[in-house]
Amino acid sequence: MNFLFVFNSVLLGAGLAMDAFSVSLANGLNEPKMKAKRVLGISGTFALFQWAMPLIGWVCVHTIAEHFKAFYKFVPWIALILLLFIGIKMIVEALKDGCEDAERSDKRLSFKMLLVQGVATSIDALSVGFTIADYKFLAAMCASIIIGVVTWAICIGGLIIGKKFGMKFSRCASIVGGLILIGIGIEIFVSHMFA
Repeated sequence: MNFLFVFNSVLLGAGLAMDAFSVSLANGLNEPKMKAKRVLGISGTFALFQWAMPLIGWVCVHTIAEHFKAFYKFVPWIALILLLFIGIKMIVEALKDGCEDAERSDKRLSFKMLLVQGVATSIDALSVGFTIADYKFLAAMCASIIIGVVTWAICIGGLIIGKKFGMKFSRCASIVGGLILIGIGIEIFVSHMFA
């Protein structure tokens, strides 16, 4: 482990965190009065998934590589379905509420939905297990920790930016957030299917 290892892990983390950043932005838009403790918890959940998925991929490569390769073709479909579901749900709830003004009570992200978002935005990180397959376990663990920390910091930024815009443009912010999630799902699907 040297500077290049850390630098590459940070870059990998930043690249993997972009979907989680966008979802964090949508969550901040949807819940503009989110408290700091909740910001840390939501971003920590995304970081936990981004830390775990590369390690799970690494373990799969070292144990059940053939089965994992067969599963990998379903990754874009899973991400698309999960993010479409969450995005459409946000839009439907916003339309049902009539896009009320900023004084409306915040629609809090449920723990169950947060877990679904965590899986949907990090499932493509399973493939990182292939890129770090030649690492020893300790190096794979360190790379995954760096990826998780980078994701955590980036998601905090996304939630804060989303909250700020959510306060200014709270009218129908849930619709914008839902559209962002749908767009991310489509982007993950297209990038994997036509890569």
